[in-house]
Amino acid sequence: MHRSLRHTALGALLALAAACAGKAATTRPRASREEISLETIKERHFTNAWDAVQALHSNWLQTHGSDSFNTPTQVWVYVDNVKYGGVERLRELTTTNIAYIRHYDGVAATSRWGIGHGQGVIQISTQPH
Repeated sequence: MHRSLRHTALGALLALAAACAGKAATTRPRASREEISLETIKERHFTNAWDAVQALHSNWLQTHGSDSFNTPTQVWVYVDNVKYGGVERLRELTTTNIAYIRHYDGVAATSRWGIGHGQGVIQISTQPH
């Protein structure tokens, strides 16, 4: 290969590598549409789980149609895989120890937790103290 052609090719390759490295340093991983991360909770300074969910994914708090006429279910909240109650209980959970908040739609929630979860689940995972 001719020396000037090699020099030009090397320069172009170095420029491309620098551009990719700069982009990688500024690009953040895409946030999940079904999860609120610890970083987001800290960045936005939410005081409780209700505020975080209400501000970022208010649709998680709402029931979607009726899954039963006799005993309609609600959106349930689980904390560290223990049933905690309905969505109103999110107000009681300060964000201090929350690692993430994840939403499961009715199908996924029923598959994971069983019958009675047809409106979905908001799962909260906490960090150890």
